[in-house]
Amino acid sequence: MNHHIKSIRPFIGAKDYHLSRQFYIDFGFEEIKISNNMSYFKSGDFGFYLQDAYVKDWIDNSMIFLEVENLEQHLLEIATLNLDTKYKNVRVSEIHYMNWGNEYFIHDPSGILWHIGEFNNN
Repeated sequence: MNHHIKSIRPFIGAKDYHLSRQFYIDFGFEEIKISNNMSYFKSGDFGFYLQDAYVKDWIDNSMIFLEVENLEQHLLEIATLNLDTKYKNVRVSEIHYMNWGNEYFIHDPSGILWHIGEFNNN
C-alpha cells in the first residue's frame, strides 16, 4: 500500500513551554506559532509540534531520531551554540560509532531525548 505521505509531525511536550520554545529556536528551528500553547518548529520540509503540556511519563519516554547528512559537521555546529551551558538540564553527547551508523544525543530542557544520527550507506 502506498500512503502518499507528505509529512510526519510528532507532538512533544514541554515542562517550561517558553523556555523550550527558545531552546528550539536557538537549536536552529523556525517557529510557526499555532496558538498560545502550541507551535510548529520546522527545518526545511521537516518539523514537529511543541505543546504547552507536561506529563512526566510522556516526556521522560519521548525520543526523536533526526537524521542528518554529515553527523560530525552537525555536532561541530551544535557545539558552537553552547546549548548545554545556556540551558539547565540540556546535555550534548559525543558521537557513538555503531555498526548501523553513528549518532550523538541531545536532551532538551524538559528531558526529551534527541538521537541525531547518520546511517551507514552499506
